[in-house]
Amino acid sequence: MRMIKRTDMTKRKAIKIRTVAIIAAILVTSVFIGSIGHNPFKVYISMIEGAFGSGYRIRDTLTITIPLIVTSIGIMIAFKMKFWNIGAEGQIIVGALFASYFALNFSYLPKVVLLPLMFIAGFIGGGLWALIPTFFKVQFGTNETIFTLMMNYVALKWVTYLQYGPWKDPASMGFPKIANFEDSALLPKLFGIHIGWVIAVILIIIITFMMNKTKQGYEISVVGESVDTANYAGMNVKKIILSALFVSGGIAGLVGMMQVSGVNQTLTTQVAAGYGYIAIITAWLSGLKPAIILPVSLLFAVMIKGGSFIETAYQIPQAASDILQSVILFFVIGSEFFIQYKLIMNKRSKKEVA
Repeated sequence: MRMIKRTDMTKRKAIKIRTVAIIAAILVTSVFIGSIGHNPFKVYISMIEGAFGSGYRIRDTLTITIPLIVTSIGIMIAFKMKFWNIGAEGQIIVGALFASYFALNFSYLPKVVLLPLMFIAGFIGGGLWALIPTFFKVQFGTNETIFTLMMNYVALKWVTYLQYGPWKDPASMGFPKIANFEDSALLPKLFGIHIGWVIAVILIIIITFMMNKTKQGYEISVVGESVDTANYAGMNVKKIILSALFVSGGIAGLVGMMQVSGVNQTLTTQVAAGYGYIAIITAWLSGLKPAIILPVSLLFAVMIKGGSFIETAYQIPQAASDILQSVILFFVIGSEFFIQYKLIMNKRSKKEVA
C-alpha cells in the first residue's frame, strides 16, 4: 500500500469526506459516553448549551475564540513559508510579559496612551521571541520545530521567576501573585466582550489583503513553495523569513497583551492557556486561509467551553472530556489526510504471488 497526492479532489468530495469523519467521530464518542453511563444525545446537547445556553456562556465562548483566531493568524504566516513555528505559546507569554511591564509601571498614564503602548510592547515582545529561533534557522540551519517548542518552557519560567520574585505583589500576604492592573491598563468592552474581537476581525482583513495583494505576501508564498525559486528570482530569502517570523511572533504577542489586559487583568503563568498549541491545529485545518480561521476557531471554542460544562453537569472527570475532544479532533484531522492523499494497493505480479 502506498499514498499518492490527490489531483481529483473537488469541493463536493471534500465535504463528503469531512461529513463522514464527523459522523464517525460522533459514533465512536457515543460508544465511549455510553460506556461511562451517560446518554450520548443528552451529552451532545449539553455541550451546545454549555457554549451558547446563555448570554454569559456566549460571551465566554467568544472570549476563548478571540485568542485562537489571532494566534492562528500568526502561526499561519510562518506555516505559509513552511517554517514550523511551534512556539506561539511562548510568544504569547513574552508578549504578555512585555505588555505587563508597562501596565505595572506606567499605570498613571491615561488609557488612550497606555493601551497602545502595551499593544506595541506585546507585539515587539512576541516578535523578538520568534526571531531568536529564526536567526539560528537561517544562519545555521537548526531545527525550528524543536527550538521554538523548547523556548515555550523558557518563557514560562521567566514569568514564574517574576511571579515569585521581582514582580511579586507586596500586598498579596505572601502569596506568589503579580498585582492586578489598574483600570487604565484594562481593555474596554464592546457588547460585553473586550475589544480584542474587533482587533481579531481587523487582523483577518489585513492579513488576507497582505497575503493575496501585496509583494510581501507573494514573497512569503514563493519562499514557502521553493527557496531555490525565491533565490533564483533575486529575493532576499533570509530577510523575508526573519521579517515574516517577527510579524508571526508579534501577532501571537498581541494575544498575550489582550489576555492580561482583557481577561486575566494581571500576568500569570496561565496566560497562554494552551492557545498556542490549539492554534496550530486551527491554522492547519483552515487551510492557512485567514477567513476560514474564524469559523474553525469558533468550533474549537465551542468544544472547549462545552467540554468544560459537561464536566460539571455530569460530574465526569476532565480526562473523559479531553477524550471526547481528542477523538473528534482525531477524525477531523484524519479527514484532511484523505482530502490531500489517497491510498492505493500495490499490484503484485503473478511471480511474486507464486
